[in-house]
Amino acid sequence: MYRFLLTPRWWGINVFAVLAIPLCLFMGSWQLSRFEDRVDTHQQQEDRSARAKTAAARPLADLLPVDKDTSGRQAGARGHYDTARQLLVPGRTLKDRHGGQQGFYVLSLLRTDSGKALPVVRGWLPGDAGTKADTARVPAPPKGEVTVTGALQASENQGTDGVQAGGGLPQGQLGMISAASLVNIVPYDVYDAWITLTDAQAPLRAVPPAAAEGSGLDLKAFQNLGYTGEWFVFAGFVVFMWFRLFRRDAEAAKDAALGIVPEAEAEAEAEADGDGDGGAARVGEPGEPPAGGVDAAGDLPQGEDKAGERGADRGEAQVEGQVEGHVEAQGEGRAEGRGEAARAGKA
Repeated sequence: MYRFLLTPRWWGINVFAVLAIPLCLFMGSWQLSRFEDRVDTHQQQEDRSARAKTAAARPLADLLPVDKDTSGRQAGARGHYDTARQLLVPGRTLKDRHGGQQGFYVLSLLRTDSGKALPVVRGWLPGDAGTKADTARVPAPPKGEVTVTGALQASENQGTDGVQAGGGLPQGQLGMISAASLVNIVPYDVYDAWITLTDAQAPLRAVPPAAAEGSGLDLKAFQNLGYTGEWFVFAGFVVFMWFRLFRRDAEAAKDAALGIVPEAEAEAEAEADGDGDGGAARVGEPGEPPAGGVDAAGDLPQGEDKAGERGADRGEAQVEGQVEGHVEAQGEGRAEGRGEAARAGKA
């Protein structure tokens, strides 16, 4: 009964199912592992940030370039601030237990002994970087040689929260903290990294370090989780469609084995038989109604019923006429025979 599984059509269906189901399960498991890796990395980043607050600072050169392992680590650098080029980074939100406030970062450039400058976020202030009343509260950077300590951060990019990469900012403001943005503002080289001070100068508030890119529970992490569900759903759909097709063909094979012809095939065979007879109506065959059909009660229509009665009467009259003619012919033949016998006796 299941010999239909050996047909070319079912060979194709089976090969597709055998390849598609493992592929969907593999992709779903891979996406799930990506989500779990992001969760683990996020936890490690939080633990590292917590330890970095109490850990001893390491020289800046030992932590470069910035990656997932060095991001958030305490770095130390020595030099003097460029007091003539203090910059404000507008549109930055500082989150605390009371929610989030809109404000701006205060960024100064530390000229190190290597000749490069290190961007240092000295702190954050609430308000608008374009308002003189708010910017008047920004303290001037310390003069002379200083040693700074803070959490090391990678250069920002267009996907970083709060970045204004479109330009058009007033002089003295910076939309994105990166070496690529600063190279057009200052006449010296800049490190491809920056630090946020652990101890901010009043009235500035310290900016907490951000998690390294790709290590937090961001939108990409939840996209991995969504893709996991989609791949597993695809695998289930393939199984469902295979079972549905198998059940349909198995029922059709069972009906054929029992000699049950589906209604559609019976109608097609009847039409084929009618075409073979030249389209002529086959009146009088068993199981076929007259050409006029029957009404809802199973009786012939009134006009055709009367026509049938008249035809039957004519048929009966013809039969009676033939019988009477036959009888008369037999009588005449007997009479002629007796007449000839009588004439012969007289002779």
